[in-house]
Amino acid sequence: MIDVICPDNILEEIEVGQLLTRVMQMKREHYRLAQICAAYINEKLELSYSFADDLSYEFVTLRMVIDPDTEVPSITEIIPHALFHENEMKELFGVKVQMISLDYDNKLYRITEETPFLPKKGGE
Repeated sequence: MIDVICPDNILEEIEVGQLLTRVMQMKREHYRLAQICAAYINEKLELSYSFADDLSYEFVTLRMVIDPDTEVPSITEIIPHALFHENEMKELFGVKVQMISLDYDNKLYRITEETPFLPKKGGE
């Protein structure tokens, strides 16, 4: 039976230019992508890429706080299954993800409202 280790969760604030390098490091260190989360807070987008180590139970989150017009590189060339997370961020929050390996072009969900998790334009 495996001993359960409960280390602290790690939150690392990064810049957009650091994303691909840090994701490659996480993969090289055998962390798996657990989730990518987007949130709109104080007129900024907060993107959190969480990685888990299944042996130590360590959880590392890389967080970027960006302007809504900032372009973010896709990590799908490094972690192919990230395409679902990235398409979701793009469709629901309007995140400008560049070069997704399979871009669903805002058709991942069957919704009629554009970027439903952002405030309405014009204060509606």
